[in-house]
Amino acid sequence: MSKRDYYEVLGVSKGASESEIKKAYRKVAIKYHPDKNPDDKDAEEKFKEAAEAYDVLSNPEKKQKYDQFGHQAFQGGAGGFGGGHGMNMDDIFSHFGDIFGGGGFGGFGGFGGGGGSHAARGSNLRVKVRLTLDEIANGAEKKLKIKRSVPAAGLTFKTCPVCKGAGQVTRVANTILGQMRTASTCNNCSGTGKVVDKKPAGVGADGLERKEEVVSVKIPAGVVDGMQLRVSGKGNSAPMGGAAGDLFVLIEEVPHEELTRDGENIHYDMYVSFPDAVLGNSVEIPTIGGKAKIKIEAGVQSGKILRLKGKGLPRIEGYGKGDLLVHINVWTPKHLNSDQRKMMEKMQKEENFAPNPGRNEKSFFEKMKEMFS
Repeated sequence: MSKRDYYEVLGVSKGASESEIKKAYRKVAIKYHPDKNPDDKDAEEKFKEAAEAYDVLSNPEKKQKYDQFGHQAFQGGAGGFGGGHGMNMDDIFSHFGDIFGGGGFGGFGGFGGGGGSHAARGSNLRVKVRLTLDEIANGAEKKLKIKRSVPAAGLTFKTCPVCKGAGQVTRVANTILGQMRTASTCNNCSGTGKVVDKKPAGVGADGLERKEEVVSVKIPAGVVDGMQLRVSGKGNSAPMGGAAGDLFVLIEEVPHEELTRDGENIHYDMYVSFPDAVLGNSVEIPTIGGKAKIKIEAGVQSGKILRLKGKGLPRIEGYGKGDLLVHINVWTPKHLNSDQRKMMEKMQKEENFAPNPGRNEKSFFEKMKEMFS
């Protein structure tokens, strides 16, 4: 099966900026994230495909090669993904977390783990955290109870007898060009240069045991559903003292009963009685973490959108806030008593009650365009 065009995968044009590519990848990655699509192979493939496209298009050098030669530019192993080796899911999750930027948590992701070291690294752990809209607006600190593999108490090590503590094994081969020396990670100590000497009873050969631990995680304001935060070094420890993996915290947003989130903006559907729509009134509406009083102008039309500046969610980048958009819906009663019906029939004949939209009355599509501008 032929590969899809990387620009098509992310839904961007060839002239897209770095920030546009990043934003598009975040949108696709969240949509097809495995935690949002459990046991869905097709979604998993699209998740991997998006990571592959982002890896190339976010790198200026790879992007230039791709624009010039297409997928053929990475055949034979160049370009990270193109050679067929691919990234494992932990790498992709790390890459996915990295696009959200930021400081703490080791940059919300990244590839982490060991730099140039050849030592084995512990596996990553992943947990879900459910957040209310109020917690997302203000940030939160969560105490997470996790079980992770850690070195057993009283564990001691000794120098690896195979590599003599180097962590690498050098092999010499005779060729027609002379002797060739190659170095590879020592299989006996997994590159740490040491092996278990003494261990407590009941502990496995790797010297690790499962322990419950409480990890405190500070979650910044403005996170979005599907985002992953990384807590460095809080995954499983590696055998023989290798670097520990990371803990990935997946954000799951708890839907609000009355408010609906759209990025940094919040939407609220407000139903106004017919008398209030005609005469005007002051009404109380819910906001994030409280309530606010707003004025309904006399003669308000159904479909009008009131914008409360800065009453939305903070932006994850750390500057500014979204708005609270109040959608006016004039409520029409379905059942009338005889007196009410007579009153309505009388008004029905009045010219003032006949629809007469002027140029100042915006159409539905104009209102939608204004809302998203």
